Amino acid sequence: MSGAGSGGNGEPGRTAAAAGVSVPAAAFDAAAQASVDEDLPPAGDGRPTVDPTSAWAGDVGVEVAIVCREEAVVCGMAGLEPVLHAAAARLGMRPSWRLDVHARDGDRVGRPGSVLCTLQGSARIVLAAERPMLNMLGHLSGVATLTDRFVRAVQGSGAVVRDTRKTTPGLRQLEKYAVRCGGGANHRMGLYDALLVKDNHIALAGSLAEAVDRARAGSPDLPLEVEVDSLEQLQEALAVGCDLVLLDNMTAEQTGRAVALAAGIARTEASGRVTLHNVADVAATGVDFIAVGALTHSAPSVDVGLDWRR
Repeated sequence: MSGAGSGGNGEPGRTAAAAGVSVPAAAFDAAAQASVDEDLPPAGDGRPTVDPTSAWAGDVGVEVAIVCREEAVVCGMAGLEPVLHAAAARLGMRPSWRLDVHARDGDRVGRPGSVLCTLQGSARIVLAAERPMLNMLGHLSGVATLTDRFVRAVQGSGAVVRDTRKTTPGLRQLEKYAVRCGGGANHRMGLYDALLVKDNHIALAGSLAEAVDRARAGSPDLPLEVEVDSLEQLQEALAVGCDLVLLDNMTAEQTGRAVALAAGIARTEASGRVTLHNVADVAATGVDFIAVGALTHSAPSVDVGLDWRR
């Protein structure tokens, strides 16, 4: 029977936003199934799949621990059970194990070697689920950890660190969940939940005002953001009454002037060439949001591993 333990791992706290973050359960289920399918493709004819390297292990019971080998913000714990279920189903085995969880998504792990969870169950299920579980934990924890570093770098400024649509195909919901676990915020989830008029739309329509008019005509109830790359273009965006202006690749000086011009008219978001080295300077300009594509497209995976206990 599967189960989850409780209690902390004695490491420093959680990220500020993690407590209120909802888990995208369906996305975890889909990712778990896809990751197991990569290792154990369907055998066909209703037959269970065989892992030829571990088939001899039978139903021997084992105990393992998943550990984090570096300082990190944990994310992906919510996907462990779905991976175990997918692996058991693919092997044609009864879903029976005990999972004792010592860290939750959004927890900060400050000591390398901290145990995130222990798992007792069939050796075949554990061996089949090992890599998909670690891949998920390592990648999503990497996104959460990098986000946490950006958020802490701008702490006290009032600026909100946000992600972009530069996500791994098929993992957008999970990567944006990881951003939230790291204390950041999500921009739009896709093309459908906000209007963002960019340079290509302006080129296609012939002018910024025309591009905005056409976008608003089709979806008048959606919030409108307009990308600008100069102060002159900013004036055009403010004139059409946008809710938010995206200040693209502007210098700190230009950004500060843009924030002053937009004050009381529209909110501002800085974007382009933002790194951990300069994000505090960007935040000091007074922008409301800072868009960081690197949160999802360049986050290094956190080193997590599975240690055999018996």
